[in-house]
This record gives sequence, structure tokens and C-alpha cells, in this order.
Amino acid sequence: MADETRPQAASDVMALAARYLMGTYRREPVVIVRGSGSRVWDAEGRCYLDFVSGLGVNAVGHCHPRVVQALTQQASRLLHVSNLYYIEPQALLAKWLVEHGPFDRAFFCNSGAEAVEAAIKLARRHQRNLGQDRFEIVTALGSFHGRTMGALSATGQPRYHAGFEPLVPGFRYVPFDDPQALDQAVGPQTAAILLEVVQGEGGVHPASRAFVEAARRAADRAGALLIVDEVQTGLGRTGRLFAFEHYGVVPDAVALAKALGGGVAIGALLAREPAASAFGPGQHASTFGGNPLACAAALAAMQVLEEEDLVGRAERMGAYLRERLVAMARRTGHVSEVRGIGLMLAVELDGPARPVADVCRARGLLVNVVTERALRLLPPLVIDEREADEAVAILESAIAEAAGR
Repeated sequence: MADETRPQAASDVMALAARYLMGTYRREPVVIVRGSGSRVWDAEGRCYLDFVSGLGVNAVGHCHPRVVQALTQQASRLLHVSNLYYIEPQALLAKWLVEHGPFDRAFFCNSGAEAVEAAIKLARRHQRNLGQDRFEIVTALGSFHGRTMGALSATGQPRYHAGFEPLVPGFRYVPFDDPQALDQAVGPQTAAILLEVVQGEGGVHPASRAFVEAARRAADRAGALLIVDEVQTGLGRTGRLFAFEHYGVVPDAVALAKALGGGVAIGALLAREPAASAFGPGQHASTFGGNPLACAAALAAMQVLEEEDLVGRAERMGAYLRERLVAMARRTGHVSEVRGIGLMLAVELDGPARPVADVCRARGLLVNVVTERALRLLPPLVIDEREADEAVAILESAIAEAAGR
């Protein structure tokens, strides 16, 4: 029998994946084996500047020493214990998150989809506790909230629904960034409004301030919760700790994941009172949620975020990168728009994005095709100006080559 503990050749790994994994991903032909800071290396030794960062997960960079140290120390002490007992790293992480925002309590889970599911349940439970029979959740077209059935039903994109009907009932969709349509959709059955203030999977589209303010007013008028999905935007990505801070609006709850664990799977739902106390014992739970290992990593990642001022860095580097991208767009003539906030940016092309992403990868830059004509840039928050310039230069040459074809 082959020694499966030894490193495999890239072709062997791809063959194993093709044979034994379900075909749920359209994978790039790259086997990533190592990462450090803003760069990763593949099984053939090639280095890439990573502007995907695990779809926003590696915000503090790949294998940050503080996160690695926290994981190593916690793994040697305690990997897992049930939530039937108190868990020190979990309590410390909850304290950090609550003290750095407008929220009162935290619930921990394993992913963004689970955080959204918890938010849906919290909204309905909160209404029941008030003696109300409200259950409807208003969300936006173009949104993406996750792949589990509740989060999928909240997602306002029919292409994700196809083949999985019937969906969970009780969701109503309104056009994104249409304050009037949102206001009209909120009624006596509305338990919550669930929004991304920047639609990520929908193509990196920031909402207007008027839309977010209308959501807060409509929720208050109806006695519903305003829940913001910050799975992708939260924890520094947009140049604020929470993206809703750009809008001057405070939600009742926020769903987090991705950047929270510094590379380790963890999600969280943060909520303000009185909704924060809606769940009683046994009404919601997660076996692995808030486990010692994930919480130790997340606490270290949050400390890095604060001590290295990565939120401020995201604001500064986001402005720098956007300026370079806009200048590139003028030179190439093949970019119709550069949009986004902080280090969450999209480049809209006048032709297909896939060929450009392929050339970028061949030249050492990883970017994500988010729609047919748009590339999404989600670099680690630790990038510097030299790396931003390198990325723009590669992207510009890739656009030119793809256009020439």
C-alpha cells in the first residue's frame, strides 16, 4: 500500500479528488500546499500572490505566527469539550466581540451559513417570546446567505435554488437598494429584515445609505429585527470592524464567520438585547460551535486585528488599491467599473472574466471570478503597497492578453 502520509504529486492529488470527492466545486488546476502572509505556494513550488485569501478567510494573512501559536498551545491542552461545560477561550472571545461592538451576547457555530440559520431562528423565537406569530424574513434579490436550506431560502438568487425546491417558506425578496420596495414589503408578518450591506457573491455591490437607513426604519416601525449578514464583510474587510458602520445604522444582530478564525472554521451570531436573550436552554445549539481550538485561534486573530491595526490598514490599502485599479482601467479600456469598499473590490470587465483569471493565475496572481464579467479581489488585510502594485501590474497584463485573444 502506498504511503499516504507522504506529499503527493499535484496530478495525483487532482486524480484522488476527482475519484473520491463529490463534484461540488469547479476547482482551479492548482494544489496549494503552503501559505505565509499574502502568498501561497503550490505542490510544484510556484508562488502566488493570493487575492482570494480563502474567500476572505485569511484576513490576517496565511499562518500568522500568533494564530499558529494559539492553535499549537490549545491543541496540546484541550481540543474539544461539550458546551454542557464552560469553555475559557469561548468566553474570552465572546467578551472581545461584545466589547468591540454594539452587541450584548454571542452564539458560536462553525460557518457563515450556520450563523445565518441562527439569526433566522433567533428572529422567529424573539417574536414568539413577544407573543407575536410573525415568521417572515425579508431579504434582497442578488443576496447570498449560505447553502443550508434556511440560508439558501434567504438567498435572493434563483440560480442557487434550482433543483432544491421546495424551499423553506417564509422568505420575501425585494430589489436590492430599492428603499421603497423594501418599505412596502415589511408588514405585520415580518419577523426580520436580513441584508448584506455589501453584496459579495452578487458581485461586490455596496448598498446606498438610503437603503440601509430605510431598512432600520422599516424594522423599527414593524417591531421586526434588522439583521446584517457580515460573513464576508465583517471584521475589518471594508475598513471598519463592521461594514454597517459605514452607514450610521446599528442592527439588532450580525452574522460573522470567514475572517473570525484566522483560517480556522468558526461562525458567530452577535445580538443586542432584548433579542440577544431570545434563546433559552435547548432552543438552539451546535456540538462543535465555540470549541476550544477554534475559539483560541479566533481570539488570537482578533488580537492581531486590533494590535496591528489591520482595520485601519484595510481602509488605507483599499483606497490605494482602488486608485491603482481605476488608473489601470483608464489605460486598458477593457474595464467598465471598479467598485467596492476597503479591501473588498470588484473589477467589471467588458468581456468574460474567466480568461483573465486564468492568465492571472499563470502569472502568479490568484483572483476570483464572481460573475461572468467581474473579478473579485479579497486580499489579506496585511498586504502592502508593493504587493498591491504587483497585483495591478499582473491584472493589467492579463486583461491585455485576454483581450488580444
